[in-house]
Amino acid sequence: MLVLRRKIGQSIRINDNIRIVIQDIQNEHIVRIGIEAPPEIPVHRMEIYNLIQQENKAAASARALIWLKGVKGVVHEQRADGTNHEPE
Repeated sequence: MLVLRRKIGQSIRINDNIRIVIQDIQNEHIVRIGIEAPPEIPVHRMEIYNLIQQENKAAASARALIWLKGVKGVVHEQRADGTNHEPE
C-alpha cells in the first residue's frame, strides 16, 4: 500500500485517467476527497462495494441459476402431481 501526505487542493494521479483531489479536512480525522474517473470505471465507497458483491453472490445462487436456465427453456417446472410443465 502506498501512503501519501497531501494538503487541501493537492491531488494524486492514478494512471492517465483517474485523479483524486483532497477537497477538505475536518477535525483532523475526516477527509473529503473528489475522484475523477471515466464513467466505465466504477467508484464506490467500500460499504456500497461490499453490498454489491453480496447481491452478486446472491444472484449467482442456485435459485437464480435455475431461473436463468428456465428462461432459456432448459429447466421445466414440475407440477404437484409429478408431471412436467414447459415454461411459457
